[in-house]
Amino acid sequence: MTNALIVYTSRTDKTEQIGTLVAEGLRMSGVEVIVKKVGDIKNGSDLEGFDALVLGSATYHGEMMQGMKTLLFLAEKAALEGKVGGSFGAFGWSGETPNRIFETMKNPFRMNMVAGPLYLKSSTLGGGIEMTQEYG
Repeated sequence: MTNALIVYTSRTDKTEQIGTLVAEGLRMSGVEVIVKKVGDIKNGSDLEGFDALVLGSATYHGEMMQGMKTLLFLAEKAALEGKVGGSFGAFGWSGETPNRIFETMKNPFRMNMVAGPLYLKSSTLGGGIEMTQEYG
């Protein structure tokens, strides 16, 4: 069975909600999914052993949350090349973070990324639930 790991950091729980719905979409497609908070990942090897990795962080004052920055440094040591990847995040104003995560996974990590990052203000607005499940 295909398996995926979703790792997120959330400031107001909106990014966590998005990650949970992405996981739901993956499960509906028959993928076994584990969802973890960024603080649960202690080293790069915690990211290995999965067919897919999906990372999510809120954008706060135009920046990604510190926990996700730290995770990306840990991920450099993981064997992620060729794995399927995706990124998501909630934002209030600017929303740069999902794309920054996406580009890091695509280029330095050399992962096979899905069509693009998922940006949402909230999973509960304007079809957000369907969009997040579809992303999964």
